[in-house]
Amino acid sequence: MVFQRHPDNPLMKPNPLNAWEALNVFNCAVVHHNGLFHMLYRAQGRDYISHIGYAASADGVRWNRMSDPVLSPADANETRGVEDPRAVEIDGAFYMTYTAYSPNGILAMIARSTNLITWERIAPFERDNKDHVLFPRKIGGRYAILHRRPPDIWLAYSDDLKTWHDHQIIMRPRADMWDNLKVGASGPPIPTDAGWLIIYHGVDADYVYRQGVALLDLDNPAKVIHRADAAVLAPDEPWEFKGDVPNVVFSCANPIVDGVIYLYYGGADRLIGLATAPLAGVLDAAQGRG
Repeated sequence: MVFQRHPDNPLMKPNPLNAWEALNVFNCAVVHHNGLFHMLYRAQGRDYISHIGYAASADGVRWNRMSDPVLSPADANETRGVEDPRAVEIDGAFYMTYTAYSPNGILAMIARSTNLITWERIAPFERDNKDHVLFPRKIGGRYAILHRRPPDIWLAYSDDLKTWHDHQIIMRPRADMWDNLKVGASGPPIPTDAGWLIIYHGVDADYVYRQGVALLDLDNPAKVIHRADAAVLAPDEPWEFKGDVPNVVFSCANPIVDGVIYLYYGGADRLIGLATAPLAGVLDAAQGRG
């Protein structure tokens, strides 16, 4: 595999002292800002309602958590939880995409912050949609987002983060491969000289979640330059095979520090792990040279 697991995995476990995160801590956003790693992670208590917590780290491995969540259910669309955050910084502000869950179904949401702790909901993105993540800079003067209308990865654009246009499919599941059932974006797209490097999850008919890579055109990310045949991370550890949802490595974060991609992922919807790889090596894989 292209990514190598950190020897201290899993990095974060449930905290029985806090009811809201006593059962599971998993899918997380991570932003590297002002020399620190900032994590926004999904947590569940025994009521299975998801909240989003905050933690900070100097090295990306050892984390200090806040005792209270920074985002909790706030209305009828979120009564069963706020889930799977992804975060980017654009023009000096932080934007978090997350999924609201309730008896009404799922609703893709966008929120904004200036400090990564206090969040203001901007607007819903789309109902019955998830795995949405913003590009970390505007393209052609507009915000761009990857999202999922099952089972495909879609692209859309907006002038104001409220109204979205030009929806188009850019990646579909592939028959007879590890991502043959459904696909969805993982962390934020990474700008490189070769194109937008995206890490995505793919699911097969046995519901095994793996991570793959592809390269999109910088000016027109609807154009897929190359998509790697092989997965770059797959379940391999006991805590990735067995948990609340078995056989899952699911990432929402891939910050780059000193030329290394830090791929944070949830293992079996129970714990948080880290795998790393040089950016150059992941780019080789995305271009079919790995």
